[in-house]
Amino acid sequence: MSAVSGGGDPAPAGMGPPPPVLVAEGLEKTYRISRQPRAVLAGVSLAVRRGELVAVMGPSGCGKSTLLHVLGGLELPDRGTVAVAGIDLYALDDRHRAAFRRRRVGFVFQFFNLLPSLTAAQNVSLPLELGARGGWPWRRRADPATARRVQELMASLGLHGLQGRRPDEISGGERQRVAIARALLTRPDLLLADEPTGTLDHHAAGEVLELLLQLTEQQAQTILVVTHDLRTAAYADRVLLMRDGRLIEEVILGRRVHHDTAPLLGRLAAQGL
Repeated sequence: MSAVSGGGDPAPAGMGPPPPVLVAEGLEKTYRISRQPRAVLAGVSLAVRRGELVAVMGPSGCGKSTLLHVLGGLELPDRGTVAVAGIDLYALDDRHRAAFRRRRVGFVFQFFNLLPSLTAAQNVSLPLELGARGGWPWRRRADPATARRVQELMASLGLHGLQGRRPDEISGGERQRVAIARALLTRPDLLLADEPTGTLDHHAAGEVLELLLQLTEQQAQTILVVTHDLRTAAYADRVLLMRDGRLIEEVILGRRVHHDTAPLLGRLAAQGL
């Protein structure tokens, strides 16, 4: 995989790069749902450092979502390893991997995945509620520490006053902010986002992208986004271009004030993407 610089600022003198939060090596995954097995991951390796925003970009069907699921411990690879915060996900049994994922990895999806019968605050608190109760049903009286965390988190993400609203009573951009708050509730080492702006209008998408960038700058949150959207990818420090189950090129954009798409356009055209 070749690298192309987009003119990012160099690291301060005397400071080396922070250690990687996410390290994947040699990931392979084949689906056998037809006569001809289809390889969706073909030897993918990558690393993401603390406080980095990295995008994986490629056409539909190239393996982006499968990669995200494998990186987050949702789907086992056929071969390869994934380590988050130094923990080998696939050396854990199913129960311990699920517990690790619930506490240390946050997920944000294109369609929000909010429960319509719960309020915004209840949706945000769900990971800790389920962990504490050991499963369903929902208990209306939340743990006081969880309630404080939810209130502080929602206020910090611009959701103050929406705690009692249900998903159908708030806008799409607000729903995605609620989903991001839920993903951040346990202070995860890694935040994984699958097409986080795919269902949002231009303005709401911009607000969500600015929020993700703010999380990396102010809280050193590590974020990996998979997307086919050029504007979303342009917010990243680095963009990994994917095709046919492989990472074929890295475009280094660096932390920028203006998120123009020009550095990406030429590389996409050169790769036929």
